[in-house]
Amino acid sequence: MRSVAAVRSTADALQTVLPPHALTFDLPLATLGRWRIGGPADVVASPESIEMLREVMAIITRTGVPHVIVGDGSNLLYDDAGFRGVVVRIGRAFGGFALDEDGVVNAGAGSWVPCFVRQVIDAGLAGATHAIGIPGTLGGLLTMNGGSQRRGIGENVLSVDVLERDGSLVRIEQADLDYRYRQSALQTRAAVVLSARFHFALADRHTLRQEAISILAARRAKFPRVRANCGSVFVSDPALYNLIGPPGMAIEKAGLKGFSIGGAQFSPDHANFIVNNGGARSQDVLELIALARSRVQALTGIAMDAEVRHLAPDGTLRPAHEVGHNLTSKATLYS
Repeated sequence: MRSVAAVRSTADALQTVLPPHALTFDLPLATLGRWRIGGPADVVASPESIEMLREVMAIITRTGVPHVIVGDGSNLLYDDAGFRGVVVRIGRAFGGFALDEDGVVNAGAGSWVPCFVRQVIDAGLAGATHAIGIPGTLGGLLTMNGGSQRRGIGENVLSVDVLERDGSLVRIEQADLDYRYRQSALQTRAAVVLSARFHFALADRHTLRQEAISILAARRAKFPRVRANCGSVFVSDPALYNLIGPPGMAIEKAGLKGFSIGGAQFSPDHANFIVNNGGARSQDVLELIALARSRVQALTGIAMDAEVRHLAPDGTLRPAHEVGHNLTSKATLYS
């Protein structure tokens, strides 16, 4: 972990390239994530243009302080101890939507996913409607190959534009994105997602709107809406799905639906959601993840992997089950 002096030096340099409102210090990460969990981040930078972002990344690269790129933090579990480094937020300034003369959609990484999907629908295009109810930014959706109904946005991606660590702008073509179920090459590439190009099929707007309404109604009926949560915690595994069903069903059959540790609980509405009932800690969530993984593996022989990623105070970002596996022995206390 870098010294406090290095972080301060970085913060001083960032103040020379960002306006005051785009730089925040000691901001509780609980205010940035949908789980409402997490201690303070030393620095949060919110650049408002590609040039600002390039300068921010150049400073971070030069000083070597830990950093993390986030959108709306909908798929992140921030640690109770916070983060000793710089959080770089890709916000609505990096949004935008355009349909070119060839029928190709161009959209910015900072776009709010439900808004992006509505724009696709309004253009009379099919293929993105499955993502209508997913909270978060398009950059996160592209990185995680997010979607619903066992579909992913990668199905319609032509290319993704990124900012590399050396400050160069690069277009990654579809063949090199390695899109698989909830995975992409973007997850391991040290680059910032800026925008993407999509191809969608022509369709009837009225039919698409009705489909979107149906999807949203189904989500409201089965997913928790009041308590803070990050959406689905575990990835749906084909082998598990064929054996017992989706992760929520497996967790329920393992007897954990509604089970709580501290302020965190497997939602009584849908067991693949962990909700914050008030005062939940990252440790509570990690223990629930470890417990579910242990119980379901004992029941089925299959270890579930988490979609959620945990940000450690030193900047280590990894799937939450890789952090939680160290808690498995403690999880046995609840068995």
